[in-house]
Amino acid sequence: MKDKSLFSGLILASTSKYRRMLLERLDLPFECQSPAIDETAENGEPPLDLVERLALRKAESISRKFSGAIVIGSDQIAVFNDRIIGKPGNYDAAQAQLASFSGQVVEFLTAVSVQSAASNFCALHTDRTQVFFRNLQVDEIERYLDKEKPFDCAGAFKAESLGITLFERISSSDPTAIIGLPLIRTASMLREAGLKLP
Repeated sequence: MKDKSLFSGLILASTSKYRRMLLERLDLPFECQSPAIDETAENGEPPLDLVERLALRKAESISRKFSGAIVIGSDQIAVFNDRIIGKPGNYDAAQAQLASFSGQVVEFLTAVSVQSAASNFCALHTDRTQVFFRNLQVDEIERYLDKEKPFDCAGAFKAESLGITLFERISSSDPTAIIGLPLIRTASMLREAGLKLP
């Protein structure tokens, strides 16, 4: 992208490999750009407000640089017992997270914003996904963590692979939202922004 003002394609405002893989399913050419924003929650900010603000700001930050592009910004937050759950980062933290989720429900809020500065287009959607965990045994958690090592995932699991074995059921309007980008609504917003899908 030598001349940012002339680029009129699609940009994913994320360096997440999970979101990139999901967006590739729509079979549209796109670029990835890091939004590089402060993702710190404001004092007393509710999870829904936070996830929507971050999705909007990610898209905005790239849309300002590439004014002719259509930009997708997305963010996801896991909530358990009214607290935001972060990425575990290591084995012990992941083990503690999964043990606390045993027999419980974790809610994932996944927000997506599609924006185009050139056409003054801005859309926002948030998907709520409830993950119902089955009762997990200590050895099951350990085997799972040894095999998948999901330390960079909020909630310490990968729903798109072996993590699915930890659940009793999932309740969501979009099966891709739990992975990081609700493709059903994203595709709808991209059509609204002027792209042809399929």
